[in-house]
Amino acid sequence: MRFIFLLFAAGLLAIFAWERRTHLLLVHRSQPQNQPAADRPRPSRSDSVVAFALRQLGTNYCYAGTTPSTGFDCSGFVQYVYGHFGVAVPHSSGLLLTAGQPVPRAQAQPGDVVVFTGTAAGATTPGHAGIVVSAGVGVLRFVHSSSARRESGVKISQVEGTDYERRFLQVRRVL
Repeated sequence: MRFIFLLFAAGLLAIFAWERRTHLLLVHRSQPQNQPAADRPRPSRSDSVVAFALRQLGTNYCYAGTTPSTGFDCSGFVQYVYGHFGVAVPHSSGLLLTAGQPVPRAQAQPGDVVVFTGTAAGATTPGHAGIVVSAGVGVLRFVHSSSARRESGVKISQVEGTDYERRFLQVRRVL
């Protein structure tokens, strides 16, 4: 009986992989290949910020760090990513609450800065920050440099259903 279940599960996975591959090929083929670079649609600035931030995944955590070679702390990571695009933001979670404009959490967009309190149960002051990578109905995901004992460094986390939900302070639009 287990063998049949495993065979069924493997078949479903194969179908899913085939459909995904076919979809990706169709999307790729639907895009003009001989169009001059100047005529191709450009990614938005926020998409470019997110893509650059995601290229830092796996970089080590380093207290007060501001470069991929030494590692990042959370605000150093945010500062580095935005600095790459000529946007000055402070190297301080607290001061990030003064950068750009506040945005309601429900209106967060990729490329926005998200600020949280520190980890202490009663904390009310900023202590952590990241960059929104996706925001949809009820889900906000962000990339950040985490000092967590387990799985530290630049990674993606979700707000909803995690301790970040309790610690959430604000979303800031800096672009």
